[in-house]
Amino acid sequence: MIETQLGEFEEVILLLVGILDKDAYAFRIAEEFEVQTKRAASIGAVHSALTRLNNKGFVTSKMSSATAERGGRRKRIYALTAYGRKALQSARDFRMNLWDQYPGFATS
Repeated sequence: MIETQLGEFEEVILLLVGILDKDAYAFRIAEEFEVQTKRAASIGAVHSALTRLNNKGFVTSKMSSATAERGGRRKRIYALTAYGRKALQSARDFRMNLWDQYPGFATS
């Protein structure tokens, strides 16, 4: 059975894939992770998370066209799937439900 829950790191990486959209490739995701969290993430950790997210069906990937800036090399661009968007929504709903139950932050 494939694990469908998101860990914190995977959740942030999945969110960044959605935020970066057509610019969502591993190196750019790692850069944006550091900007958003003020924490470094190795490119290996980002690749591992993207592989896990792909195996869970939360992202797909395709190779871009070659670019001169990369010496003719192509990039693997990641995109959210509908299942990935649903997983993010479920994670958000779960966290918001918990926050709403915490007396110090409850809105009701």
